[in-house]
Amino acid sequence: MSKNPVQMITPCLCFNDQAEAAVNFYVSLFPDSSIIHVTHCGPGEFGGTEGSVRTILFELFGRQYLAVNGGPHFTFSEGISFMVNCETQAELDRYWLALTAGGREVQCGWLRDRFGLSWQVVPAEMERMMTDPDPRKTQRVTQAMLKMVKLNIAALEAAFDGRG
Repeated sequence: MSKNPVQMITPCLCFNDQAEAAVNFYVSLFPDSSIIHVTHCGPGEFGGTEGSVRTILFELFGRQYLAVNGGPHFTFSEGISFMVNCETQAELDRYWLALTAGGREVQCGWLRDRFGLSWQVVPAEMERMMTDPDPRKTQRVTQAMLKMVKLNIAALEAAFDGRG
């Protein structure tokens, strides 16, 4: 059972038939993550094979998500993404490398993983840099970011401080 009380909103991720593989990957990648409960298909349910995974309730960093094998008519788009806030460049590089394996790099810290889910792998300080009251700082950070695929924390901080 989950350590946390029931959260009011639980994102549901509908995969074609890769929910189990995706959840196992995400839980292995992020610390403080676990599978809470798995349900399986009965005869003729959801078009799945009897006994195949239907749903998986899981946690990443203490937040619950539901993964469903919903069939091929469900796909992901960049309209929804998960942001990973990283404290160090080494942490950012590790998540970037793992999430892009079998997926694809996009731009400005965005990527799509091998399951089609969109992620933003960003410095934890990005929000502070992008919401600073000095528009010159935010413009410099934005211009630096627009030239990057995977984000470089030192280069973004240098742009923010007017050093780069």
